Amino acid sequence: MKKVTRLISLSIAVMLVLGLVIGAAGAQDEKVLRLNLGSEPPTLDPSLATDTTSVQVITELFVGMTRLNEVDVIVEPGMATDWEVSEDGLTYTFRLMDNVSWVRYDADSGEVVQVMDDDGNPRIVNAHDFVYGIRKTLDPETAADYAYVPAEWILNGDAVNSGEMPVEDLGVRAVDDFTVEITATSPASFLPNIFGLWFMVAQPSWVVEEYGDFWTEAENIQSYGPFALAEWEHEDSLVLVKNPFWAGTDSVPAPKVDRIEFAMITEVSTAFANFEAGTLDVSGVPSADIDRVMADPEMSELVFISPLGCTYYYGFNVEKEPFTDARIRRAFSIAIDRQAIIDNILKGGQEPAYFFSRQDILTAAPRASDYPDLAISSNPEDALPLFEEYLADTGQTREDLPTITLMHNESEFHSLIAQAVQQMWKENLGVDVQIQSQEWGTYLDLLDEDPPQIFRLGWCQDYPDAHNFLSDVFRSDSSNNHTNYASEEFDALVDQARLETDVDVRTDLYAQAEYLLTNADAAIAPIYFYTSGVTVTAPYIERTYPVIGTNRYEKWDIVSE
Repeated sequence: MKKVTRLISLSIAVMLVLGLVIGAAGAQDEKVLRLNLGSEPPTLDPSLATDTTSVQVITELFVGMTRLNEVDVIVEPGMATDWEVSEDGLTYTFRLMDNVSWVRYDADSGEVVQVMDDDGNPRIVNAHDFVYGIRKTLDPETAADYAYVPAEWILNGDAVNSGEMPVEDLGVRAVDDFTVEITATSPASFLPNIFGLWFMVAQPSWVVEEYGDFWTEAENIQSYGPFALAEWEHEDSLVLVKNPFWAGTDSVPAPKVDRIEFAMITEVSTAFANFEAGTLDVSGVPSADIDRVMADPEMSELVFISPLGCTYYYGFNVEKEPFTDARIRRAFSIAIDRQAIIDNILKGGQEPAYFFSRQDILTAAPRASDYPDLAISSNPEDALPLFEEYLADTGQTREDLPTITLMHNESEFHSLIAQAVQQMWKENLGVDVQIQSQEWGTYLDLLDEDPPQIFRLGWCQDYPDAHNFLSDVFRSDSSNNHTNYASEEFDALVDQARLETDVDVRTDLYAQAEYLLTNADAAIAPIYFYTSGVTVTAPYIERTYPVIGTNRYEKWDIVSE
């Protein structure tokens, strides 16, 4: 076996060297990044996007007033050159760059061109475009799932989003052509981050009004970020090209690559095969190949593993039997051996999750080890008695239970994890669970319309605070709360934590909220805290490694060694 492995490694090394030569040679003409999105983006409309795949593309096409550094996790200027906050922490004034033009890709010429106004001059991105985009997100006719975030923090946001007030009454206005003023509902240190997120970007009203739901198609879309959308073959590929009219700033530089070609390969083994063949520049490594890659001198040099501000979890639909009872939800959660999943399947330095919000990366996120009496655990010995107590009190046997289904979106890793958990539930509880999978967009629609009994999801930070995990996802009125979990006590805790200024007090409050969510009420089973996983990057790629769920491809380059 060692001899065979070595021969494979030598073959890989040869291919990578060839890739290096090709990449370096290609750099003389056009630098092309070949990446994998993993699935079809459900939307490229900034107001409607809710998933990391869509947001990844959107943030290359549009730049918010601020931008979160993907490595240092600090808020930096985006389209705003600077901003001021009033003494009471309620009024934010953003001053915008005045020289960024709207652009589109001209398929006939194969070039990115400026959009012209009625006078024949380049149409410049301005404060009115930002006000339009923010109002569009909050407009109830848009039906934006993420509207609850700006609605919570912008004056009159809830009333506008519910249709009680017109969008003109929203606490956002253009002071002049290049100054945006936002009035907040209450002070919070993370508001500059929220006001720079993808659902707060400038949007082209004239394009939206002309093309409606189809305004983001490649032949219609107009944008202004580091890249422009050139091609979008649905369910197959997507191409971004460098926007030559984005001059770049210190925090959002002009792209170094000319073109990004995204594949949409759902299976990590297929993507990795493409990487080894030299047709992808970055790939995750399938579980079956991790040991080989890590043991190989050449391949292991291409691996980088970094923590991510994301949590992998299973949600329980608390309105579907048998998961209407917290005891069975808790039994299913503690029957999961989280460390075994990491050691045997993931192998990428992930951490078991016993709370939902990730400590160390998020402000005020409690560490489970600091609150051992509040955190959930992996404890199969206690799972069975709790499950049997539920059966006895409800007068049921295992045979009386309805068919139980665990559902996940299509992915080899999700499938392997689901199979492992299925076996744990069989061994530790004596319960047979079915597994089903669906394509990503279809799966998201199902979660919105009729969540299954148990479903897999991950959550990555939008801004680095525990509020973004607990309140934004599991408050009773959150559109991200697919569990149907509603607790007045939980809501009161996260609402109180939001208003506190003392980080230690906030952390204690969030720990109590975590106890309800993950333990006492067990609406979810947190599984692990993400890392980038075992990811390989071709040696001719110079890149950053984010700790948030989004890359900044404008900072990547193709270089020769």
